[in-house]
Amino acid sequence: MTPDTALALARDASWLVLVLAGPLLGAGLAVGLVVSVVQAVTQVQEASLSFIPKLAAVLAVIAVLGHWMLGQMLGFTATLLASLPTYAR
Repeated sequence: MTPDTALALARDASWLVLVLAGPLLGAGLAVGLVVSVVQAVTQVQEASLSFIPKLAAVLAVIAVLGHWMLGQMLGFTATLLASLPTYAR
């Protein structure tokens, strides 16, 4: 495996991680921001009030986008496994 091939493989894997984690992290960030504003306005500082809505938002994103995310991972894995003989050279 040449350094260019290894770098391209690492770049593709990193991009896939960003694409798959982005919606989950974005949903958690948005819900966390809304909950923080509500907590600041109401002056209620309870840790579970921020954790439960974030968990529910992330689970909802997984429920909606899970099939697409799994397809992306399977496509990358299939491409990686199909090109293993070229990496061995």
